Amino acid sequence: MKKLITPLCFAVVVGFFFGCSKSENMTATKEVVHKHEHRPPHGGAPVELGEEEYHLEFTLDIPAGKMQAFVLDGEMENFIRIADPSWTVTAQVSGHEENLVFQPVANSATGEKIGDTSLFEAQADWLKTTTNFDAVVKEITIRTATYTNVAFNFPKGSDEKTK
Repeated sequence: MKKLITPLCFAVVVGFFFGCSKSENMTATKEVVHKHEHRPPHGGAPVELGEEEYHLEFTLDIPAGKMQAFVLDGEMENFIRIADPSWTVTAQVSGHEENLVFQPVANSATGEKIGDTSLFEAQADWLKTTTNFDAVVKEITIRTATYTNVAFNFPKGSDEKTK
């Protein structure tokens, strides 16, 4: 019985080593690359501030000639309340500059108030007829960071990682 077990064990060990060796004909497995994306919660134009420190999301109400801007975190998941009393976007419209002054908006449903809000609005008649333009956020302060001269296109935005 001992003599039968030894050759059997030898055959199993040899089969294991040769059967499990790598073959040159094996196909390489493809590495799955996960794409880092952000989704604007309102379907607007995302504008990246810094290296994804924060975002602005711009939406347009054409009939009202009103543009809203939401201040969001780097992942575009949470609203960030700021204290700025107002901030300006300069837009290139038909060969000349137009300024949009964004004013803070209070919201009793969320408890946001002037001086502590994530929503800002600007009103201009030209927004009723112009839905595509290049623009620059002149200056905005979020918490301890100030961002100046941030260029973007409306409605495309500036963040390449959005869908």
